[in-house]
Amino acid sequence: MGETSRRRVLGGAAAGVGWMAAGGAWGADHPVAQTTAGRVRGYLDGGVRVFRGVRYGADTGPRRFQPPVPPTPWRGIVEAHAYGPASPQPGREPNQAEDCLFLNVWTPGLDAARRPVMVYFHGGAYSTGSGSSPLYDGARLARRGDVVVVTVNHRLNAFGYAYLARLVPELADSGAAGQLDLILALRWVRDNIAGFGGDPARVMVFGQSGGGAKIATLMATPAAAGLFHRAATMSGQQVTASGPLNAHQRTLAFLDALKLKPEQAAELRTLPAPRLVEAQAARDPILPFGGIYFGPVLDERSLTRHPFYPDAPPQSAKIPMIIGNTHDETRAFLGNDETNFTVGWDGLAAKLIPNMRVDISPELVIAEYRRLYPHYSPSDVLFAATTASRSWRGAIIEAELRALQGSPAWVYQLDFRSPAEGGRLGAFHTLDIPLVFDNTAAEGSRTGDGPEARRTAAAMSEAFIALARTGDPNHPALPRWEPYALPRRQTMIFDAEPRMADDPRGEERALFARVPYVQPGT
Repeated sequence: MGETSRRRVLGGAAAGVGWMAAGGAWGADHPVAQTTAGRVRGYLDGGVRVFRGVRYGADTGPRRFQPPVPPTPWRGIVEAHAYGPASPQPGREPNQAEDCLFLNVWTPGLDAARRPVMVYFHGGAYSTGSGSSPLYDGARLARRGDVVVVTVNHRLNAFGYAYLARLVPELADSGAAGQLDLILALRWVRDNIAGFGGDPARVMVFGQSGGGAKIATLMATPAAAGLFHRAATMSGQQVTASGPLNAHQRTLAFLDALKLKPEQAAELRTLPAPRLVEAQAARDPILPFGGIYFGPVLDERSLTRHPFYPDAPPQSAKIPMIIGNTHDETRAFLGNDETNFTVGWDGLAAKLIPNMRVDISPELVIAEYRRLYPHYSPSDVLFAATTASRSWRGAIIEAELRALQGSPAWVYQLDFRSPAEGGRLGAFHTLDIPLVFDNTAAEGSRTGDGPEARRTAAAMSEAFIALARTGDPNHPALPRWEPYALPRRQTMIFDAEPRMADDPRGEERALFARVPYVQPGT
């Protein structure tokens, strides 16, 4: 057994006995860091100090639907070799528990170097995921950029966002609990990261999909002001939050699925967690697709305005920001249905109607795409139109509003195509994650690990590192990346050879700008 494997087995054994303090010294390859709650012991991974499963908040089980609180301080040294549990959720995420307020740190050194700090919020549409995916392993990013990387677990779905204020007044903050967890994690970074070699005055948050949406929401959340100094969102935007009345309707549907009357809502605090997870599969009363949506709520407590409506949030106007998307976002969402690759012109309109998520004539859309791209197949039109109408619109709106505000924003589009499935998935949603983390060879990466993937990863990861370090993503391997401004709409196209373009896919953008955009979940 190799040394790394041995350490991970030991870490797993430590996790198996729970959060027990351990005394003694294991030597230089097991570094110890001090936090405000107590000492933690990590391990070395190729010269990077790694601390997994560091507690930043107390068990949320006894405080279900309530704001988080810091952990009770401990004595001795706690082993930080294994990831902490993820929030209860549907799907295959391992190791779930309501005691889920843990984070992970990768650092080149426990010294006074004051390195930039890159805090990653995972995706999963506020419903699923954790900070422990192999794609989010921060060792390579920490080594490449001499930065400190942090990933975070927090409460998700109903546990983090069920809005109970109109039924159980003492749980008035329940619709923001998941966001309040993230704020507590950022306060932990502020108070502790210097002990891990980081600079609490240079904290960058970055996240993909739901993680980016969480960041957009934090940019308009007063309690988050001052806790981060740069931001980057990857295919994740939050133009508007769920309104309180829609959120209340969702809570009523959730109660109905649990066979509870509204006056029994307080019983949600004591039901077994698996029952709450199962009930979320009930049909959403607002959206015409999927299970019950739980996400940020305009609760007039934590969130007193929509994130990017009617303008960009003034409190974050001075925060430098990257806003990115992938060229073929919906090939990830719709690519599992083989009929989406074989659809003909006669069946295309019926495919577009439920998947564009905006109210526009599908016949008009088809005609316009056939004019713009006469070589496109019906399948190509399906994926392009649903990407432009559904997944790209929010990013455009946020970039436009930042430009109108005079706030710095650098916009990118990922064109690098995955070699998976013969290349038919293109630059799909999530493909930028292993590129930004420089993890093209990691388990689960679909970038391949060839020269073009590695060049694209170098360009993207160095840009994110540069933003964290200086507030500007430019670096020598890129053409000059200009901030997004109207009417030019300057955009960095990331591919094996990055390039700048003005208003890429501009005619597609203009087509869907003719109709209102409604944030899914609003």
